[in-house]
Amino acid sequence: MKIAIINGPNLNLLGIREPAMYGHQSFEQFFTDLHKQFPTVEFSYFQSNVEGDLINELQRVGFDYDGIVFNPGGYTHTSVAIGDAIAAIQSPVVEVHISNVHAREEFRKISHVSSHCRGTISGLGLKGYQLAVSFLTGE
Repeated sequence: MKIAIINGPNLNLLGIREPAMYGHQSFEQFFTDLHKQFPTVEFSYFQSNVEGDLINELQRVGFDYDGIVFNPGGYTHTSVAIGDAIAAIQSPVVEVHISNVHAREEFRKISHVSSHCRGTISGLGLKGYQLAVSFLTGE
């Protein structure tokens, strides 16, 4: 089974950026642990701060992978184009947010991607990625 994990803007700073909200662990450290938890899954990982790069990656993996775990970061609330890209691909997408976006600023309660995703996990920290993978693998 092939699962792509795609992270959007500022998620390259996990472990450094606002650790009270996002934790102290880098995504690379977490990704190593995720491999151990799901040894039969072939993972790919992509992160970009650039909207077009995220769309390109969604299109690249969106017809060949069994699932996508996607944290669009701040683009969640602004990018109709990313929502359209998710609608155009075949792979099921689970939207993940580390923080509880519904407990934050009003503008963060708007998502241009949620309606095109199989589901959304929000506010459970990095555990949300693990839960998304469990859902996609049926484990």
